[in-house]
Amino acid sequence: MTQPGTSTGPRPERPLRVALLSYRSKQHVGGQGVYVRHLSRELAALGHRVTVFSGQPYPVLDEGVTLEKIPSLDLYNDADPFVAPPLREWRDWIDALEVATMWTAGFPEPLTFSLRADRELRRRLGEFDVVHDNQTLGWGLLRIKSAGLPLVTTIHHPISVDRRIEIGEARGWQRLSKRRWYGFVKMQARVARRLDPILVPSRSSADDIAREFGVDPGTMEVTPLGVDTRYFHPRPDTARVPGRIVCTASADSPLKGVATLLRAAAKLATERDITLTIVSRPRPGGPTDRLVDELSLRDRVEFVSGIDDTALAGLIRTAQVAVVPSFYEGFSLPAVEAMACATPLVASRAGALPEVVGTDGDAGRLIAPGDPELLAAELARLLDDGAERERMGAAAWKRVQERFTWRAVAELTAQRYASTIASAADRRRAPARADGA
Repeated sequence: MTQPGTSTGPRPERPLRVALLSYRSKQHVGGQGVYVRHLSRELAALGHRVTVFSGQPYPVLDEGVTLEKIPSLDLYNDADPFVAPPLREWRDWIDALEVATMWTAGFPEPLTFSLRADRELRRRLGEFDVVHDNQTLGWGLLRIKSAGLPLVTTIHHPISVDRRIEIGEARGWQRLSKRRWYGFVKMQARVARRLDPILVPSRSSADDIAREFGVDPGTMEVTPLGVDTRYFHPRPDTARVPGRIVCTASADSPLKGVATLLRAAAKLATERDITLTIVSRPRPGGPTDRLVDELSLRDRVEFVSGIDDTALAGLIRTAQVAVVPSFYEGFSLPAVEAMACATPLVASRAGALPEVVGTDGDAGRLIAPGDPELLAAELARLLDDGAERERMGAAAWKRVQERFTWRAVAELTAQRYASTIASAADRRRAPARADGA
């Protein structure tokens, strides 16, 4: 396994034609669309020709990047989820497979997107130098690989971790439902074991992928993620709102630890004037929505969603403290975004967060996940110490500039592409040399 930020091969000698695959591309809360947008933009700025192939929701892309829509039946859209179109609108057997899996409580999109992407790319083999998959890990990828296209894969973290935590939180029949929903994870593990190279955002994530998916560590290359410093950077002229705490997380996912943060906020609210802003949209009547009422926090907690990077960065800059209370992170863009805004950070000592934040307390405080008393105490200490907040913010911004820019990520990723293309060419030449011997 290569170390983060190290060169693993030659720089591309010419602009590359890149097919970047993303089975769904949500544009907020650390979604896959964030990765796709920023990586594709910086690759294009380096001179490469990038075409993004995506299912719904489609990504927001910048000038110079092409979007090729690979539409699913969009069975999980926010407006009208779990509703299949009439039979007359089904286009082929992949649509039938998608509906059948949804009807039997499974999640089909990684598989069905990979099959559609394979069909599309096989028609266009001569148009691309390399294919880069963003954690689809469906059977169709192996067909793409067998067609001779050099293939690079990004795995942010093994979804088996999400599965284990959500099943542990579920009760009664919901446990069986969760097991069925996460049925695609076995496929992802089997596909991952047959791919090389795999880009991972952290050493922690690589260790977890090796353990959970059985992937050979030698196939994984650490390539950290970045933050868009055009938007996420300090603004000394922006005033911090006293008592404001901010968190960017998927509110209803047990993995993200929002329940722990809400319980910590409830304790703080008995002692001081605080407000908590969570960048997410909880399901009405769902577990997070109910907990807010149970803790009598309705006047202290605000949820915001659908905001762009400018608004998100502006919000983070107004907070006195940011929190990432997750039980696991393969990287954590929300942590880096907070650090880039020079907002003091309290994060869980879990997954890759110690790698991202640092373990010396200089750029952020790390605490054990799942302990609201400990989280409340750490937040209180920072809220009471303006000098320490200012010192931490400056150290965090320095750390981001040194490690986490998208331009550096794109340059390193392009080197991975060049190495993969060269390796594929060597494999093609090997039989020819053997035949001539």
